[in-house]
Amino acid sequence: MHDRDREFRAYFEARAAVVRRTAFLLCGDWHSAEDLAQTALAKVYQHWGRLDRNGQVDAYVRKTLVRTLIDESRWRKRRPETVVDVVPEVAEAVTGLEEAMDVRHALAALPPRQRAAVVLRYWEDLPVAETAAALGCSEGTVKSQVSKGLGALRRTLAARRTVLWEGS
Repeated sequence: MHDRDREFRAYFEARAAVVRRTAFLLCGDWHSAEDLAQTALAKVYQHWGRLDRNGQVDAYVRKTLVRTLIDESRWRKRRPETVVDVVPEVAEAVTGLEEAMDVRHALAALPPRQRAAVVLRYWEDLPVAETAAALGCSEGTVKSQVSKGLGALRRTLAARRTVLWEGS
């Protein structure tokens, strides 16, 4: 086994779970997150020999995750939506798990760039400058995307609470 392969394997074993969790928060579905993480890590592996591995690998992986997600979301827009016959019932009592799922569903409903900005700023706890670098945009764009994303999350979650309160 070459040094490059050994180094990548060590990185993968240490960080794959974190990459998958970030991918899940970016796309909102574990199956898609697994695909997204795998695709991003495969892209990182292709460039592993040229990467500056002095503390910058995580930033490169995050940027690759976001770009892969955005590329795939453009492709998915061409597919038709699935229509269901019956709208699911609204739960009467909200548990901690249900609240977490509500947040994840609301997060998944955000446009890809807003979702990426919110996840990188608040899940990954990146400063605005690093988030901008990961997204390949200006710091002002990050602030705008985060503001719009948080506003949409608040509205979605407030509407969910209103539905539950009125249904009680």
